[in-house]
Amino acid sequence: MEYRRLGASGFKVPVLSFGTGTFGGKGDFFKEWGSTDVAEARRLVDICLDAGVTMFDSADIYSSGAAESVLGEAIKGRRDQVLISTKATFRFNDQPNNVGSSRYHLIKTCEAALKRLGTDYIDLFQLHGFDAMTPVEETLSTLDELVRAGKIRYLGVSNFSGWHLMKSLAVADRYGYPRYVANQAYYSLIGRDYEWELMPLGLDQGLGAVVWSPLGWGRLTGKIRRGQPLPTVSRLHKTADMGPQVEDEYLYRVVDALDEVAQQTGKSIPQVALNWLLQRPTVSTVVIGARNEEQLRQNLGAVGWNLSAEQVAKLDAASEVTPVYPYWHQRGFAERNPPPV
Repeated sequence: MEYRRLGASGFKVPVLSFGTGTFGGKGDFFKEWGSTDVAEARRLVDICLDAGVTMFDSADIYSSGAAESVLGEAIKGRRDQVLISTKATFRFNDQPNNVGSSRYHLIKTCEAALKRLGTDYIDLFQLHGFDAMTPVEETLSTLDELVRAGKIRYLGVSNFSGWHLMKSLAVADRYGYPRYVANQAYYSLIGRDYEWELMPLGLDQGLGAVVWSPLGWGRLTGKIRRGQPLPTVSRLHKTADMGPQVEDEYLYRVVDALDEVAQQTGKSIPQVALNWLLQRPTVSTVVIGARNEEQLRQNLGAVGWNLSAEQVAKLDAASEVTPVYPYWHQRGFAERNPPPV
C-alpha cells in the first residue's frame, strides 16, 4: 500500500482509507448505506489492515454515533495499528447547541467521539461543514486547545467553499493556530467540480484531498447501464436525491468510457474509477466503503497498478464538462493561469 503525505504536513496516510458510513445502520438514511455490526466490522478491519489500509474514516452523525461506536469496538486492542479520522459540526440532535463549530459544540462532540471510539486521541479531526454563524476565530482557537491537549493530532475540513478555507487559513496564520491540512471533498469521474477552485487552492495552500464518494454516490459500480433498471440492492433507490446530481446521458457516456478501459486493463469499472482518482493532483487518500467483504476486496484492487496516459486521457475527455463562471473564462488565459490538470 502506498502512503502519501497529508497535504503539507509530515503525516502520512494510505492512498485508500476505509469509510464507516455502513457501520451501525441506524435511521432510514444510513440503513440504505449498510448495517454492519461489530463482528462483521472486525472482519472488514482485519482485511483492511492485511492490505495496508490503516485509516478509518467516520463522523458523529453516521447512524447517530453508532458508526463510531462500532469502529471503536472493531479496533479494540489494536489502536496503535490504525489511524482514526472523524468529523463533526452537523446537527447531532435537537438541542440548540448541538450543531456547528462553536466552542461549546466542538469540545462536547470531540469528547463524545473519543468515548465512542474508545481512544484518547483522534488522528484527523475534520469540520463536516462550514458554520457561518460562529466566528472563525472562536472555531480555530477551540481546535488549537484540543490539539494542545493532545486530543487531536491533525485538522481538516469537509464541504467548504474556497473562500471558507482561505478565510480560515488566514486566521490560523494570523494567530498561530494549527492549519488545516486536509480537505475531505466530493470528487469522482462524474463529479469534477473539485478541480475548478478547491484543487488549485489545495496545491497553493498545502491541503491534501480526502476524497468522499469516489464512485459518484454509487453510480460507478458498473451495475448502472443505459436502458436497464437500477439493481435491486442500491442506496440510489432512496437516497439519489440526497447526494450529487448527475444527468443520465452524461453518466452513461462516462460509464461507456470506463467499460472500454476496464476491458483493456482487465480491471473492474470501480477499480478503474478509483485508480483514475489516485493519479489526480492533491489527492492524498480516497475513502472506500463496503457493505461486505466481497465489495471491500474489489475496491482494494484499485491499487498496485496504474492507468496509462492514453487511458487517463480517454476518461478525462468522457467526463469533461464546461465549468461555471469565472472558471470557463480563466481557461482562456492559461499562459498566466494554468489549470492544475
